[in-house]
Amino acid sequence: MKKILIIGASSGLGQRLAMDFAKMGWRVGIAARRESALKAIKEFYPENVEYRTIDVTATDAVERFNLLIEQTDGMDVLLFASGIGFCDPELSQSILTDTLQTNVVGFARIVAEAYKYFRRTANNTPGQIAAITSVAATKGIGISAAYSSSKRFQQMFLDSLDQLAHQQHVNVKITDIRPGFVRTPILKEDKQYPMIMSIDHAAPLIEEAIIKRKRIATIDWRWSLVTGIWRLIPQCVWRHIELNW
Repeated sequence: MKKILIIGASSGLGQRLAMDFAKMGWRVGIAARRESALKAIKEFYPENVEYRTIDVTATDAVERFNLLIEQTDGMDVLLFASGIGFCDPELSQSILTDTLQTNVVGFARIVAEAYKYFRRTANNTPGQIAAITSVAATKGIGISAAYSSSKRFQQMFLDSLDQLAHQQHVNVKITDIRPGFVRTPILKEDKQYPMIMSIDHAAPLIEEAIIKRKRIATIDWRWSLVTGIWRLIPQCVWRHIELNW
């Protein structure tokens, strides 16, 4: 039985992916801040699911993550699905701090600990580190500066671990999952978003990327085209483009 740990499983994509992998027969360790949501998932699949509350910004996050690995009897895949993001053209200090603490510091601490776990164990059984980043990392987005730059950090960190694994001969695959807009609680219900996807549409594509151990997966093909065009736009032009999300 394969084992996956999902950080950020209390709602949205993380919750759906946890349910789906448990339904597939995987052993699933789930974590988030809200215990009630985690407990509800375990009640659906009591034999497959273990849970532990983890706040990735807390000082004990790494310790609690390692306890969840033990509780799940090991780990074949880490999926980091935790994250926050805001449209913040006013550059609020509280939003900046919360975004960077979660998407940069919390992300790096958990993912680095997973890498060290696989460095100890993956020569026998291949490991995988997957993370949900974002198409927002393609370019700096002025109205979401902290979010887009934090997602760029995540992608660079994954790139760095991929190189490090090669240099250290660690048998671990890195999977960078880059979705566009998905209708989850992180988005405002009263706003219109371009090419927005339902969880029913996005979740199977993400699961396929994990199961096939893809290096990079942009979700979905429309966003792959859009981000390909974005990369071709020089900064002197990009700075004049107004995005109202």
